[in-house]
Amino acid sequence: MIPDAERELLRKCKGGDARFFEPIVRAYEPRGMRIALGMTGNRDDAGDALQDAFVKAWRSLARFDLKRPFGPWFFRILRNQCRDLLRRRQAQFRVEVLDDGALAGMAADPEDGPERRQERKEAKEIVWRALEQLNEDHREILVLKELEGFRYGEIAALLEIPEGTVASRLFHARRAFADVLHAAGVTYP
Repeated sequence: MIPDAERELLRKCKGGDARFFEPIVRAYEPRGMRIALGMTGNRDDAGDALQDAFVKAWRSLARFDLKRPFGPWFFRILRNQCRDLLRRRQAQFRVEVLDDGALAGMAADPEDGPERRQERKEAKEIVWRALEQLNEDHREILVLKELEGFRYGEIAALLEIPEGTVASRLFHARRAFADVLHAAGVTYP
């Protein structure tokens, strides 16, 4: 969404007009769902967390600073909702989206043949199973960087940590991911 247009919609929302929140929801829903899926591993939990995050964002708009971008603020809310939901339900990340192309870079190419589709399916299963074995912080940073393609600065803003800490966490998360793959007999660069 164009920053100026988004800012104007949010200004109208802050004025109490809820119909201007719908384009904001539509703009952030796809990426939000992918992030929530990456954090929970479960479509139902992800949908619940995403819905709760939008409700919380709406209710908190009065405190939102229009000079700042909405995305990092919203994704922080979503991150917290995912963590709270898993904690509240005493749930753990569970892989239930193996055949789901909802995550960026994991959707099947319609021009792939059956052999390539099977390879992609097997690769997705390996990635998801490895993510399942990582701790929440490692999984989170890998989802944001590797699956969603956020830049270091965006991750730093979202997690409210310095960029150097992002680099450090990402290094350790990649190493943990490689260790899990290695233990499973999969070679990872």
